[in-house]
Amino acid sequence: MAHSRAGRVALLSVALLAARYLLSPAPVTESSQLNFAGVPATTERLSRTCLGARRFFVGGNWKANGSPDSVEALIADLNAGEVKVDTKKDVEVVVAPSMIYLNQVKSALRADYAVAAQNMWDKAPGAWTGETPAAMLKDNGLDWVVLGHSERRENCGETSQVVADKTKFAIDNGLSTITCIGEKLEERESDTTFDVLDEQMKPIAAALSEAEWDKVVIAYEPVWAIGTGKVASPEQAEEVHAFLRKWLADNVSQKVSDSVRILYGGSVNDGNCVELGQKPNIDGFLVGGASLNGASFTTIVNAAS
Repeated sequence: MAHSRAGRVALLSVALLAARYLLSPAPVTESSQLNFAGVPATTERLSRTCLGARRFFVGGNWKANGSPDSVEALIADLNAGEVKVDTKKDVEVVVAPSMIYLNQVKSALRADYAVAAQNMWDKAPGAWTGETPAAMLKDNGLDWVVLGHSERRENCGETSQVVADKTKFAIDNGLSTITCIGEKLEERESDTTFDVLDEQMKPIAAALSEAEWDKVVIAYEPVWAIGTGKVASPEQAEEVHAFLRKWLADNVSQKVSDSVRILYGGSVNDGNCVELGQKPNIDGFLVGGASLNGASFTTIVNAAS
């Protein structure tokens, strides 16, 4: 890359701050109209005046994968990975193993990577067979939880209100959340992408105070791209991320819009991460399959440079 992310941030921020209220919507070309079904051609790309305040974020969702031996090997590969970016300033890294491997990963993983659960129960500990309450995660030294993944929405019946309630409960119990949203293929093709995202975001906005958004990372994962090998083009992903940033400005506050990190997820890998990461409203990734390969995941972490 010709310029580092930090360098681009510095140059863009000064210019955009002065022109913040003078910017007109980005021109729409024929190619941009064709790129993303469901995104109106008049979508305005919001300026990132506070880009420098948003630390890049890379999450790894291991889903229901692994054995004790393979998890041990993956930890070793991650620990040996050559990270070329500053994990204290430039990028935050969080991996989410299956619940049964949380303690194994937390006890052996490199100290500059955090560990998240893939789900939690939004009740106090008690008679909840098969569930893991938020307090138990916190008591075991975890600070992060993934919520609202499309696989749980689809297979476990989690509605947008349930996801919002769990996000609020997690924050109330000292956890930060990677809260997932995204549209299905038929919704994208029927031009309702923004309507779907609006429906998913509204309960979250209603549940949280402005200050509580500091504990939330939003992961935009188009369902049609998860585990399929299909990936939104950088232009497609950026256009939706810009919509979400404007949605936050219009429905929560400009402060939250400027500060909340919005990740892209959906077949992110070591071959497409750099180009996706160049886009101004993409603040990182929630990585699925590629997070199970230590070398690939390290390359994705280095895309924060």
